[in-house]
Parts: sequence; structure tokens; C-alpha cells
Amino acid sequence: MVPLILTLLFFFLLSSSPAISTNYEGNALHALRTRLSDPTNVLQSWDPTLVNPCTWFHVSCDSQNHVIRLDLGNSNVTGQLGPEIGELQHLQYLELYRNNFEGKIPEELGNLKNLVSMDLYDNSFEGGIPKSFAKLKSLRFLRLNNNKLTGSIPRELASLSSLKVFDVSNNDICGTIPIDGPFSSFPLQSFDNNSRLNGPELQGLVPYDFGC
Repeated sequence: MVPLILTLLFFFLLSSSPAISTNYEGNALHALRTRLSDPTNVLQSWDPTLVNPCTWFHVSCDSQNHVIRLDLGNSNVTGQLGPEIGELQHLQYLELYRNNFEGKIPEELGNLKNLVSMDLYDNSFEGGIPKSFAKLKSLRFLRLNNNKLTGSIPRELASLSSLKVFDVSNNDICGTIPIDGPFSSFPLQSFDNNSRLNGPELQGLVPYDFGC
């Protein structure tokens, strides 16, 4: 009799609790929402009870209902990114600029192998640029300017042959600027206002991270 009562109680609690989407992308975005302060309610449409997040504001999907764009630019949100954002495997555009995101940039962003554009500028991100970004072979635009980033520019990023725009100006980056791969064509303005950054590497010499 007792096991039957416990079973019935379990199903009652399950039916009375808010349902969470079985869609892994919806779950990942809902986990992101729980980390954020949203004073102007731009995320109020993010309803985890729906089958998928394709009807949510600031989220775009392809014809297979996969999330391909997350646009929270200039949305007045505050908080940290968590590792769950790396589960958005089909994401092509990540627009988080002009908010107050803080903390470290998750290494898991390197799992977003379809990413074409990542705009994290004008926030309060700290710590280093993840080396895992070197796995983003489709990446064309990477804007990290106007944050509080430290450490050196990972040399692994020189393997990103599709990268056309790279901006780390107005941070606290140190060391030297790579010269290989796409870095040979980036203007010096992309690196402005990093007081501990010591200019391009010299051809043929081992990079040395001055002050890092």
C-alpha cells in the first residue's frame, strides 16, 4: 500500500510542476536565463514549457527548428555565461554586445563549430580569451573589444583561416600580437588601448609574452 501511495504522490508532483522542454537547445537557453538579471523583461517570452524555443524573442531557428541565432545585443541584461551555451550546436550568430555580462568567457563556446559571428563587445568579461576558439573554423567575425580581458592572444587563433574581423581593443591584453594566418591583415586599431600589449611579433623569433 505504501509504495502505491508514493507512486501516486510522485505522479501528482510531476503533473503539478512546470514542465521543462525536452528540447536540449531550449533547456540550454533556459539555463542561461536563470543566470541573468533581466530588468526590462526582454526574456519574458522564454517559456521552457514549449516544445522548442523557436517562438521566443531574440532567438532565430532554421527550417529544422534548430537555434541558429541568439541576439541579446543592447538588452540591458546582467550576469554570467555558463557552459550550457556550448550545447547550441547549430548556432551561427551569437550577439551579446552592449550588456553587462561578467565573469569568464566559457571554454565551451569553442564547441559551437557552426559559428560565423561572435560579438561580445561592450561588456565586463574578465579572464583570458579561450584557446578553444581555435576550433571555430567557420568564424568570420570575433569582436571582444571594450571588456576587461587579460592574458595573451592565443596563438592557436592563427589557424582560423576564415576570420576576417578580430577586435580586442580596450582590454588589458598583454604579450605580443601574432603575425600568422589572418593576423597578417588585421589593422592595428584592432588591438588599441591594451597598455601591456607590445606590438606584432618579429618574424622568425619565438613569441614572448612581455608582462603576462
